[in-house]
Amino acid sequence: MNVTVFGGSYPKEGSPAYLEGYQLGQLLAGSGHTVLTGGYIGTMEAVSRGANEAGGHVIGVTCQEIDHWRNSGANAWVIEERKMQTLRQRLDGLIDGCDAAIALPGGPGTLTEISLMWNLMIVDAIPRKPLILVGEGWKRMMDQAYADLSDYFRENQRNLLKFSPDVQSAVKQLSEIL
Repeated sequence: MNVTVFGGSYPKEGSPAYLEGYQLGQLLAGSGHTVLTGGYIGTMEAVSRGANEAGGHVIGVTCQEIDHWRNSGANAWVIEERKMQTLRQRLDGLIDGCDAAIALPGGPGTLTEISLMWNLMIVDAIPRKPLILVGEGWKRMMDQAYADLSDYFRENQRNLLKFSPDVQSAVKQLSEIL
């Protein structure tokens, strides 16, 4: 199965967030999954590295807009690069290319990825597939949004998001869903 991992670009090698991403990559590859990431630094690098070093196939979905903005290319652990022209095409590549997605902590880019995939499932633009958000930050943020904007988040929409406290639980949850 192809599993996309969303996550932030800020974690540095040796940080707890980087180690969490590395472990997730190892667990997914160890379960026989192909891993898709945004292909660059931070969480994307950590997940790619963990999966690659565990013998898994790693697909990096990159784009020319980020290459020019960041003046860099795919990380060293990407085995197959899918280079898109634009960030929007990259987002589509990450979402359309997966059978499930796991979101690690991240910032506006990660929130965009989660929101876009979630909304595409809500309007039946893509098939429903597991979307698991890892960490208390995502859970607290969504619980607050549900509470403050309850008229806008229907129960059947909320049920499309799954929450997991850590990467081990997320991989276990993914196998149970499938």
